[in-house]
Amino acid sequence: MSKASKIMRLVLLQLKDFKDKAANVQNAVSKIEAAVKEHSPRLITLPEYFNSPFPVHSESIPDGSTSQQLSSLAKKHQIYIVGGTIPELGENDAIYNTCTVWSPTGELVAKHRKMHLFDVDIKGGIRYKESETFSAGNDFTIIDIDGHRIGIGICYDIRFEEMARLYRNAGCEMIIYPASFNMTTGPLHWELLQRARANDNQLFVVTNSLARDPSAGYVAFGHSMVVDPWSKVQQTARTGEETVVADIDFSLVEQVRQQIPVFAQRRLDLYATEWKTK
Repeated sequence: MSKASKIMRLVLLQLKDFKDKAANVQNAVSKIEAAVKEHSPRLITLPEYFNSPFPVHSESIPDGSTSQQLSSLAKKHQIYIVGGTIPELGENDAIYNTCTVWSPTGELVAKHRKMHLFDVDIKGGIRYKESETFSAGNDFTIIDIDGHRIGIGICYDIRFEEMARLYRNAGCEMIIYPASFNMTTGPLHWELLQRARANDNQLFVVTNSLARDPSAGYVAFGHSMVVDPWSKVQQTARTGEETVVADIDFSLVEQVRQQIPVFAQRRLDLYATEWKTK
């Protein structure tokens, strides 16, 4: 990345689900290797549940097999990897939907446990109760890449503006959401929510979905996306397996915030969104 130009090359990997954990991980490894060779990214992101959505395939972090492979790849290619999400085996056998972040040294620099679990019942659409098998995380996650603060959320987290606002308050210039919306909420809200979070907080919003498979029990919407601080869609995938390349110009964040200075214009004498102390 050039610090003078503030340009960072980002690659999103929208991956197939082969319904086999080992095959899914190997596919991710192959696609990361190809992306590095073809596009020379600084940061690569993966989808939600890229290795498996099933608790039976949960593993500990960072010593589980999926984590070890992501660590090795990040170190080998000296890149950052936001490793989508995997089912994490946590304390007291609790299972979490967890995103890992790996540095160019192969170090685990952060992990984010999904804070808001997807419990919905849409008549004529979808019923899903993530809380039946997964536990909720309680921590916000901010990483630093080349001096740029980036917040991490997971899928349903994107619906909660307060979470995004707290990341903005903390100086984030981007929020990354590994996410796989479905065929009910995807057409309705996928792009809308990303553009809303980008507009409200004047930052980049990045989502990384699985590819769509009509034969799957849970059909992902696809359309992994990058939205800029003007709330314009910079890049988007289609529905199948795809590699999305985006050059992120972080100077846009400063431009938008200077030209429309809503952050400084808030009436904090009347309202505020603040961190809760535990």
